[in-house]
Amino acid sequence: MAIDAVIFDIGNVLIEWQPERFYDTVMPREEREAMFAEVDLHGMNDEIDCGGNFRGTIYAWAERYPRWRGAIQAWHDNWIEMATPAIAPSVHLLRRLRARGVPVFALTNFGIGSFAYAQTRYDFLSEFDRAYVSGHMGVIKPEARIYEMVEEDCGIAPDRLLFTDDRHDNIAAAARRGWQVHHFDGPMGWAERLQAEGLLTAEDIAP
Repeated sequence: MAIDAVIFDIGNVLIEWQPERFYDTVMPREEREAMFAEVDLHGMNDEIDCGGNFRGTIYAWAERYPRWRGAIQAWHDNWIEMATPAIAPSVHLLRRLRARGVPVFALTNFGIGSFAYAQTRYDFLSEFDRAYVSGHMGVIKPEARIYEMVEEDCGIAPDRLLFTDDRHDNIAAAARRGWQVHHFDGPMGWAERLQAEGLLTAEDIAP
């Protein structure tokens, strides 16, 4: 089946997203583990990804947990240090697809404010033909509605979409709607899939 558009997740596909790694650089690992055990920081981030105010949500959570107030606030104040570095080979693939005229979309769990901030640091985040950002959509992966909204907006049949994501649950949800999918476990495997689909050549995927 021909592919009419390629859809990239962003976190851990185009940009490394490792909050625990960041916190391990600013506090003892044992403290970080205790904080993450007590505070559902990823749940907090889901609120932002659903459209919650970037700073306001984090600072409100920080007030609920005085012991961890400063560390939780760092989720906002030092956010770019968690969302780094760019995964350069994946960015290269994105740009080669676009150079070959293949429509490239993003489908990402990302907050409104955090995505706007990330765009100021990573120019490739403004290069998608369409960017589907959960904060603007009010729903996050892997809920079925977010995939349905993409289909409604782009007008492309599900089986002509090729989607890559690092999370199995997000991939499974897309596959249930009939999307073609690729579990991202590194740029090389993704490059090989794009070549196998006839979207890129060996020269395109060369470093």
